[in-house]
Amino acid sequence: MNTEPSGVEQPPRPRLRIGALVTALTATFTLLCCGGGSAAFFLTNLGGEPETLVSNEITCQQDHKVNMTGDMPRMPQYGDSQLRNAAIIIKVGQEMKVSPRGWVIAIATAMQESGLRNLANSTVVGSRDIPNEGVGRDHDSVGLFQQRAGWGSVAQRMTPEYAARKFYEKLVKVDNWQQLSLTRAAQKVQISAYPDAYAKHEEIASRIVNVLAGGAARTVQIGNRSICDQASAETVAASGWTAPIPGGVGSGFRTASRPRHNGVDIAARRGTPIHAAATGRVLVARCDPDRNGRRDCDVDGSPGKGGCGWFVDILHAGRYITRYCHMVAKPLVVPGQEVKAGELIGRVGSSGNSSGPHLHFEVHRDGDRSSLGAIDPVPFMRQKGAALGSSSARIARR
Repeated sequence: MNTEPSGVEQPPRPRLRIGALVTALTATFTLLCCGGGSAAFFLTNLGGEPETLVSNEITCQQDHKVNMTGDMPRMPQYGDSQLRNAAIIIKVGQEMKVSPRGWVIAIATAMQESGLRNLANSTVVGSRDIPNEGVGRDHDSVGLFQQRAGWGSVAQRMTPEYAARKFYEKLVKVDNWQQLSLTRAAQKVQISAYPDAYAKHEEIASRIVNVLAGGAARTVQIGNRSICDQASAETVAASGWTAPIPGGVGSGFRTASRPRHNGVDIAARRGTPIHAAATGRVLVARCDPDRNGRRDCDVDGSPGKGGCGWFVDILHAGRYITRYCHMVAKPLVVPGQEVKAGELIGRVGSSGNSSGPHLHFEVHRDGDRSSLGAIDPVPFMRQKGAALGSSSARIARR
């Protein structure tokens, strides 16, 4: 009998997921987790329709130049003028040699402040006479970043290139800004009355950067090199994501032989550090009971035992949840704790339903911790520039 872990509620209404079951990576080592087949994974409800993540991202390219002329890509959330403003923000960042992480932060900030529109202000004299894309009324703020009088003249602040340059100038002066969460970095620049509001835009901002700049949000910056799809552990991609551990995927997501395996298994040595895949808030950090209700996660598990062992669930921007199972000891984080991308949260072990040290890693969407929310981590993490088990890097010199 399959059960959810304690504290996991089923969605109020069953949702029909439409999608084809796609063959995952073929296992190259003996199945480590969960015994396979119908005994696949005790932690989650093993029912529900198989699902694949449909990507609308483009390939990470060597050339991240922005096309400033011609037709803009079509996105349901934003129109042509808004994407042109985003292109300007990226272009200015490139000219200033700011890394793609900065472009994502800047675009997410403008999304929150103005909806990527160059706004006039009904209380600022002369602002309506300058070409604009709407009228706001927040203090004396104008432009894409809703900058106030201290940032420049009205005409300057309503010039997208100027506004973006001023934002970047302040951003790069923030200590360790590339290691900060997006919302903290943006707040250091904007000093907003709503400091946590920027985080919700990170996913779409990354998508905009990818679409306009050849997949640049999927890169990690090493010196003057942008490396595609290689973020791992403490090295975080411009998207804000990183692979939790290095290593290749063995047992894949809902394969033909294990159709109810709701994540992937990554082999690693006992004690290997496990890192948070993205900034977020810890939802769960505990020992999952086995099939008999025992909580004995401090000893190695076995196939058929059931349970995730020591595990952690983290909620991220965009209502994504990541799950990390079979830790060797009690997690290093606690529920409610805010963690940064790449932060150490535990170490690889073999607790719970396991036959050897490895990390069982899951990604869920829509804030749904049950099996109904589970999606294939392999394409998802590749889209974020944090490919699981990638063996080669493509380098783009900027």
